[in-house]
Amino acid sequence: MGELAGWKICPRCDTGLERGEDGLRCPGCGSQYYANSAPTASALVEDDRGRLLLGRRAVEPFLGRWDTIGGFLHEGEEPLAGLRREVLEETGLEIEPTSFLGIWIDRYGDVDTAIYTLNLFWVARMTGGVLRAADDVAELSWFEPDALPTPGELAFAEISDVLTAWRTTRRN
Repeated sequence: MGELAGWKICPRCDTGLERGEDGLRCPGCGSQYYANSAPTASALVEDDRGRLLLGRRAVEPFLGRWDTIGGFLHEGEEPLAGLRREVLEETGLEIEPTSFLGIWIDRYGDVDTAIYTLNLFWVARMTGGVLRAADDVAELSWFEPDALPTPGELAFAEISDVLTAWRTTRRN
């Protein structure tokens, strides 16, 4: 339960929490707390030459490693709206999703308390904007499908599988 690691007191009534099979329960006010995977939306942005845009992370976790473009959804935010917002914030580009690639589970870091993430990936094309690294991205670069960063250069464990799935769909 990475998300709830260290929780001992109910944030609503200050009563000690009880640990259950699937979360925490407050005997004082009856509140229940569950460790759910945090949703993210990411784009595999392709250019007209079939190259893929990746960003080098400017923040921890995995500072300096390559990552897809995207991030956490805001509470109540529609996934495609969050996808467009994240791409615009990180790259300055406006995009149009062309296909849904898939869903992967990962962790946001490599420590025991790292939260689990539910990661939604779309393939997308640029429709406008001016390319520039911003927000939590230090650098942007276009990669040929056969010249993508190695797993050791990638930020999160699932990114290697995502890139393999992207390459596979391009061949079909």
